[in-house]
Amino acid sequence: MDKHDSPAQPHASDARPVLEGPDIARVLTRIAHEIVERAKGADDVVLLGIPTRGVFLAQRLAAKLEQITDRKIPVGSLDITMYRDDLRMHPPRALARTEIPGDGIDGKLVVLVDDVLFSGRTIRAALDALNDIGRPRAVQLAVLVDRGHRELPIRADYVGKNLPTSLRETVKVQLAEEDGRDTVLLGAKPTAQ
Repeated sequence: MDKHDSPAQPHASDARPVLEGPDIARVLTRIAHEIVERAKGADDVVLLGIPTRGVFLAQRLAAKLEQITDRKIPVGSLDITMYRDDLRMHPPRALARTEIPGDGIDGKLVVLVDDVLFSGRTIRAALDALNDIGRPRAVQLAVLVDRGHRELPIRADYVGKNLPTSLRETVKVQLAEEDGRDTVLLGAKPTAQ
């Protein structure tokens, strides 16, 4: 999830953890097994993380898939910044990098990986970006948290945790690679001053 999918981040003081480090590791292991089962192996699987935290989750998933299948899983990143439909509504920001691994995505099963599924607009942008890169055999979606409130007809194939939320709540994923710890926090949306 980009910061733009969830209007505000919870303050540490009023946020409560809904997933901690061991929980996150456990759900990633489960998702990896589900990918192998659904794909009947992982021979043509390519993982593409959506920056920022989706990239770290994709790398972790690739490591788990490699443990299960004993083969290297291609993993990369997909920058969706220029494909967002709300680009003009936000201040300019630095572009992340799109890194497509190995032989590309043509004919492959691409699993997009993101931290939080909210409105679905980030994933729509990812599908548009993917279309400019190649033609995968199929595209699936893996998310750590699905918080509901879809604005587009998009659903995840693999979900770590379904977390029903109100629009007055925010979900913040923190990962060790970026934030120094692994946790998912649910908190109240700050009120405007």
